[in-house]
Amino acid sequence: MSDRERLLELLTRLAYEKRKVTLSSGRESDFYIDTKQASLTAEGHVLVGRLVMAEIRAHFAGARAVGGMTMGADPIASAAALTSFLEAPPGIPAFYVRKEPKGHGTAQWLEGKKAIPPGAAVAVVEDVVTTGASTLKAVERVRSEGFSVLGVVALVDREEGGRQAVEASGVPLRALFRRSDFP
Repeated sequence: MSDRERLLELLTRLAYEKRKVTLSSGRESDFYIDTKQASLTAEGHVLVGRLVMAEIRAHFAGARAVGGMTMGADPIASAAALTSFLEAPPGIPAFYVRKEPKGHGTAQWLEGKKAIPPGAAVAVVEDVVTTGASTLKAVERVRSEGFSVLGVVALVDREEGGRQAVEASGVPLRALFRRSDFP
């Protein structure tokens, strides 16, 4: 079984639920997917790291760091950074974009910023893309810190317009899976 097939199996078993929910966008949906339930397992972490780094190498090869909006992107960014180091030291660092600036000390938006060269090109990661609003907020905050965004790698595209919204801003989006990959 390929890494992609195995990750889809883990996501379907651990993260996907067929039920009515209200999403963070305010939209109602007939399914919910909490990718952290799969990506935080040891096997899921390895698979996410391999697959996300493969997308970054293939489509955003100039990326000098990887990260996204906390909390959904945190395990993805960490898995990708670890994988990048195991495959080719020194690898690329992870960063996390805060939803609000740190309330004390440096009042920063990005955690991990000191490991990223000033003005570097980065890849943004996302767990699930619905409307694209969270992804666009992460891209905006990363740019406001002086970095350029080569593209976005998402675990799941819900196929509800998010990809189009992100790409309309000039940022290409790659997704490992789409809504149509799930039951």
